[in-house]
Amino acid sequence: MPEEVRVALAARGLTDLYAARPAYQRNDYLMWINSAKRAETKAKRLAQMLDELERGGVYMNMKWTG
Repeated sequence: MPEEVRVALAARGLTDLYAARPAYQRNDYLMWINSAKRAETKAKRLAQMLDELERGGVYMNMKWTG
C-alpha cells in the first residue's frame, strides 16, 4: 500500500474499515488510485475511497451490502 494511502486512512480513522473490506475491493481501490497519471486525479480518487469508507454501503459509486 502506498504511504500516502496509509497516512490518509490513519488520519481519518478508516484503517479498520478499509481492512474489513474484501480483498478484491482493497486491491481495486489501490490499483484504481495508483493508475492515475495526474496527481489531481490520484487525490480525487483517494478522496472518493475515503468518503465511501466513511459512508459505508458504497463501493466505487455502486451500492454494496457487504
